[in-house]
Amino acid sequence: MMSQDHFSRRSFLALAAASPLLSAAARGKKVPIGIELYSVRDELSKDLFGTVRAVAKMGYECVEFYSPYYDWTPEKAKEVRTLLDELGVKCYSTHNGPKSFAADGIAKAVELNHILGCKYIVLASAGDPKTLDGWKKVAETLNHGAEEFGKSGIKAGYHNHQLEFTPIEGKRPIEILAANTGKNVMLQFDIGTCLEAGSDPVAWINQNPGRIESMHCKDWSADQGYKVLFGEGAADWKKIFAAAEKTGGIQYYLIEQEGSRFSPFETAEKCLAAIRGLRGA
Repeated sequence: MMSQDHFSRRSFLALAAASPLLSAAARGKKVPIGIELYSVRDELSKDLFGTVRAVAKMGYECVEFYSPYYDWTPEKAKEVRTLLDELGVKCYSTHNGPKSFAADGIAKAVELNHILGCKYIVLASAGDPKTLDGWKKVAETLNHGAEEFGKSGIKAGYHNHQLEFTPIEGKRPIEILAANTGKNVMLQFDIGTCLEAGSDPVAWINQNPGRIESMHCKDWSADQGYKVLFGEGAADWKKIFAAAEKTGGIQYYLIEQEGSRFSPFETAEKCLAAIRGLRGA
């Protein structure tokens, strides 16, 4: 048996090279783990500041606010930013409705996101375009948003659902969006919806190097849908994380839950423990 004294740095590196599933922390890559606050939406609607404090206490390193934030005044956004700074929590992105990408809404979206310290303004949904030409128009909207946001150092993003992975005219809309937008449009990847649509998350990440900068870590199972905790569904998270960190260009992960057998706060806490246990972070 090899003693601890003989387990050299060379041996450690050999082990790391042999195991693509070695934790990101061991590989020297620290990827923040955050939460999409839609996961605790009822609590957030009742007590925004208390909810942010609660998820920070759990250990979440970043949060993502969703569309109701757009109704905030700049003063409220500054209060939220002060709280985030006090807690040591980042807000790298927000989830947005079409208004944030409209000519008369971009300025407000930029102002609020700049105050929050965001790097990405993400379009949460494109509605339900029925044709590939319709999806090309969505790409145009994203490109225009990216151009306008870029003036303030913020990138645009797009968040997929099942719809984008469901073929139209023999082509998946997500492929149209990827092909018709540039690298200034981040492809925020929702894992669960990709799985439900029957697509391979690892393949999609590898097909889009450097563009999967953010990921919603939502699991899915055929019998329970999205009502499973992180790690309990069909996702092969080790392979997904390996691809995201090697190829995808991942900058931060976000737990997202649409409900479970536990309360929202219990669910958030259990999911964080599970993702940390899997990644060794």
